[in-house]
Amino acid sequence: MDAVIKTDFEDMKLLGRGKVRDIYDFDDKMLIVTTDRLSAFDVILPNGVPGKGKILTEIALFWFEKTKHIIENHIITANVDEMPEVCHKYKDILDGRSMLVKKCQPFPVECVARGYITGSGWKDYKSTGAVCGIKLPAGLRDSDRMPETLFTPATKAEVGDHDENISFETMCEIIGSDKAHKLKELTIKIYETARDIALEKGIIIADTKFEFGELDGRIILIDEILTPDSSRFWFKEKYEPGKAQQSMDKQVVRNYLETLDWDKTAPGPVLPEEVVKNTAATYRQITDILMD
Repeated sequence: MDAVIKTDFEDMKLLGRGKVRDIYDFDDKMLIVTTDRLSAFDVILPNGVPGKGKILTEIALFWFEKTKHIIENHIITANVDEMPEVCHKYKDILDGRSMLVKKCQPFPVECVARGYITGSGWKDYKSTGAVCGIKLPAGLRDSDRMPETLFTPATKAEVGDHDENISFETMCEIIGSDKAHKLKELTIKIYETARDIALEKGIIIADTKFEFGELDGRIILIDEILTPDSSRFWFKEKYEPGKAQQSMDKQVVRNYLETLDWDKTAPGPVLPEEVVKNTAATYRQITDILMD
């Protein structure tokens, strides 16, 4: 199976390309096509992971369904037969990797929920005793569950740039205090709901990020949700606080890239076939466990 790195439907209006998704304009709707592109450290890598886009779409749809009682989401349909007629002739490409969604005004921030102290948060804590400026109790270990879920917003960077953590106060200045408090509340509620579902299946969701938008004055959940691209997953049975955990997500790629003499700027290095296969298998495994 070849990787779908890029789509180019000449009879559809391309709205933009993200790190992973190609977006087409249908007036008050959008067609989101999840490609097999892979980004790491905010750089799109030259080769993709065959089938990755379908796995991401599958698990995102699962979580949108599981959280729709908390907040409306942007999904209209993932069935190509129910999409505009121009999409039908591209069904062989779109099937399983596309979503027709409501067009809205995205908030210019990413909403990050952290339940466990790890990664950049752990580095931050070791040097400052805080994560993104939020003071934490002394004595926490690498990968410990934190006393409460942290909300740490970030700015959304353009493709090729790095997202930057911001304070909640800065978020309030950007989008307004009322909306900022609402997004914080929703982020924590969605994360904790998913965290509890995953724990019952033997999976720890250490952290994740969400994006929201406004539609006719309503806040809705958009983009992707709780995928291996946007979340950190650990095996519950292998969980041992006090050290870095075995991750079931994009960390397998990051770990490989950290062994290279690469400055984490474009162009990124080509991934070896073994890393590509391991990434595909990891994404498939986490999806199968969560959706079982």
